[in-house]
Amino acid sequence: MLRIDVVTIFPRMVEAPLAEGIVRRAAERGIVGIRVHDLRDFTDDRHRSVDDSPFGGGPGMVMKAEPFLRAVQAVLPGGAGPRDAVVLLSPRGRRFDQAAAARYAGGDRLVLLCGRYEGIDERVQAAAATEEVSLGDFVLTGGEVAALAVAEATVRLLPGALGDEESAGADSFADGLLDFPHYTRPAAVRGLAVPEVLLSGDHGRVRRWRRKEALRATRQRRPDLLASARLTAEDEALLREIEDETALVHR
Repeated sequence: MLRIDVVTIFPRMVEAPLAEGIVRRAAERGIVGIRVHDLRDFTDDRHRSVDDSPFGGGPGMVMKAEPFLRAVQAVLPGGAGPRDAVVLLSPRGRRFDQAAAARYAGGDRLVLLCGRYEGIDERVQAAAATEEVSLGDFVLTGGEVAALAVAEATVRLLPGALGDEESAGADSFADGLLDFPHYTRPAAVRGLAVPEVLLSGDHGRVRRWRRKEALRATRQRRPDLLASARLTAEDEALLREIEDETALVHR
């Protein structure tokens, strides 16, 4: 069972979303164990202070190192093992992706450290974190939203977490591409029809259409992904078809 610990000054901000949906069901099935820790419980002054002014001056406050170091020591008394990840959530970190979620899902412990204010004392990264992760090239007020995203992306990859075991394998990014378009009943909505191939009952045609549309979406919206995607000979042929179709449209 994977164990996830989240360290934050706003426990309720994290607890409520994790108590719903796939994450809740996975916890109820014993697939994952989740604990949320109040960083202020690891302070030693009567004000339960977690921040202070930065050395060198400047605006804002910096989160103190000692409460985080104590929190990590409390949840991992023997330190991080080879199958443990202590993740500092920060805009300076490596961008989180599906591969990272899969790696966390294959581990034993995932500890998520949520910062606030101007950031966390750098000594937390040096002494406790095994890695630093960012959701993307933007800044959030704190790490809680990022922690929720990382936790859900990880939990849904755990065996038994999803109702359909094939769902995770068909997701966007599972094979390096974006997902194909999805449709459901009715077959026509306000004059917009479902592609005929999906109504044909021909599973071979449906499979080929879906793969082609996944490639088309990736080419149009995230061409950078194609450079590292695992493409087959059929994929290469489909991409050439897409390029020919695009050229015809722009003539």
